[in-house]
Amino acid sequence: MFKRIGILTGGGDAPGLNAVIRAAVRTAIGEFGMKCTGIEDSFEGILGDTQTRKLTLKTVSGILPRGGTILGTRNKGSFCKIVDGEMVIPEMPIDEALVNLKKHKIEALVVIGGEGTLAIAEQFHLRNFPVVGVPKTIDNDLSATELTFGFRTAIDIATEALDRLHTTAASHDRVMVMEVMGRNSGWIALEAGLAGSADIILIPEIPFSMDAVVKKVYERERIGSLFTNIVVAEGAMEVGRSEIYLDEGELRLGGVGEYVRRRVEEKTGKESRCVVLGHLQRGGSPNAFDRMLGTNFGACAVRALVSGERGKMVALEAGHVETVPLADAIENVKSVPVEGQLVRTARDIGISFAAENEDDF
Repeated sequence: MFKRIGILTGGGDAPGLNAVIRAAVRTAIGEFGMKCTGIEDSFEGILGDTQTRKLTLKTVSGILPRGGTILGTRNKGSFCKIVDGEMVIPEMPIDEALVNLKKHKIEALVVIGGEGTLAIAEQFHLRNFPVVGVPKTIDNDLSATELTFGFRTAIDIATEALDRLHTTAASHDRVMVMEVMGRNSGWIALEAGLAGSADIILIPEIPFSMDAVVKKVYERERIGSLFTNIVVAEGAMEVGRSEIYLDEGELRLGGVGEYVRRRVEEKTGKESRCVVLGHLQRGGSPNAFDRMLGTNFGACAVRALVSGERGKMVALEAGHVETVPLADAIENVKSVPVEGQLVRTARDIGISFAAENEDDF
């Protein structure tokens, strides 16, 4: 039995992080009599001048509905590098981290994060330090779990935004473009687009054609619908082009929504507007599902450590929380299957993915 465990959150924030922290602390203290140390600002908290805090039952009281993370987070550390505009995560200074963990009497880690954070957690496992990961990403793109916490709340936020855009688009006969997160996978765009009655959904898995986008706009006009709602994932690409990045010195994905808006207006002459949801999808209180899932994940992560599991990640499989090897969790990105049920359903009800050969899939 461990006497003290450490808990940290890494990567972008997501609704439900505090639910995981709360459950892990309550389980560790109340069920197993352990002590908990919170590591602040992701792995930065155990490097250099360490930043940690004592976590108690009182510390985590009332944080279940809070957004963000009480421990702070970072999506790039001091040990990360920018190469050709892309962030590279090298092997972090594990020796330094292990010395500091020993100094703080931390014997095991619960690491809450996405692919990059869990890849670093795997490095601790390879050095025989006990670690269990908890999957966090609003993109829902970790292949070893059916769902990640934060995703359902992001869908709710995007769906409500699309509902609101729908009414103003109809009132002004406009084309409304809503850009949502989704670097490598289009789960948010697809599910929010289905739930919010989008007319066109553009996702990274299906390169889009501007001619096909314009064709759909005109098809709607012919049946008397003078407005069009488009949902586009930030990583969506036009046929023959690469992703679109913001021009801010450092390459930062974004801008495809404005690109689509401008091209639609140029080609059709219709007044068009673009809304970028951005970090609105990450912020605020988690919905009931993500509170429940985060709580399950946090408690099960501690129980997995106590039962002797190492180098694992808790995961949702067929409605149950299981554990899978961290190596499997970070191996592949979970993409939207272009021939899957959700894409098929969207096409059945008339939603276009603006593929160059739309009828071929």
